[in-house]
Amino acid sequence: MTLEPHRPEGFPKALPRRRRPSDASLDEKVPGSPVSFPGVRSSDAEPTGPGLLIATLRVRVPRDLWTGQFSGKHPTVRLEVLNRTDLSADTSVSDYWIAGKPPGVWANEIGSYSDVLRVDSLAEVADGCLYRVRYKNPPVVYQYRRLGLPLQFPLRIYAGTLTWEVIGRRSDFQEILGFVKRRDPDLQILSVRHRGLRTHLPFLTPAQQQLLADAMSAGYFAVPRGITLTALARRLGRSKSAVSEALAIVEKKLLESTLRPTSLLP
Repeated sequence: MTLEPHRPEGFPKALPRRRRPSDASLDEKVPGSPVSFPGVRSSDAEPTGPGLLIATLRVRVPRDLWTGQFSGKHPTVRLEVLNRTDLSADTSVSDYWIAGKPPGVWANEIGSYSDVLRVDSLAEVADGCLYRVRYKNPPVVYQYRRLGLPLQFPLRIYAGTLTWEVIGRRSDFQEILGFVKRRDPDLQILSVRHRGLRTHLPFLTPAQQQLLADAMSAGYFAVPRGITLTALARRLGRSKSAVSEALAIVEKKLLESTLRPTSLLP
């Protein structure tokens, strides 16, 4: 089955090369201040008070996931997970960019994995192809859902390993690290940075913060967009015009906060 996709603009033809750092031990707890791991680049001295930790991890993809099996079987093929949208409590759909090969060539193999429910070939993009895959949720989805954190995209997979950015408060960060370490004791922490809580957060009402979180988790701000405004409004049980106006107000507040001289944004 062939669907007409929303092609992402400026899609990269190759993944950036990363310096392979020495292994960082996760047996060290994240201290109060500053954040420090042996052999790990740390930028921006951490201020006192609450803030967000931004970490880039490299982990082995579990072999019970289709992406782990596929990447292990084809170690020279690059994959990027572009977005994720909930279909039900236990299933999701994501768009994947997979390097090389003519459109649709991987569809039969992807569909043969036990956690894949359906795969559609979308189109050729850059030097690869887009696939839309429906699948059973991996354990990390439930962990993020419990913590109320949005997954950061794109996720890059190459030679059986995943490069993954984690953003969250210290307590969330520690929980994610503990969860990942149980799955892959040899994971690497490529970098750890700290940012103060962004100045726009107090100016969003609880309802606006919830709307923003719902829209992000549904993939509304993903590239390509994972859900339409109409579908998002239907999911939230509100009219399309009301959701559109509410999101416009949120976006305006975020933009104004970003442009303020006192903004803590990098």
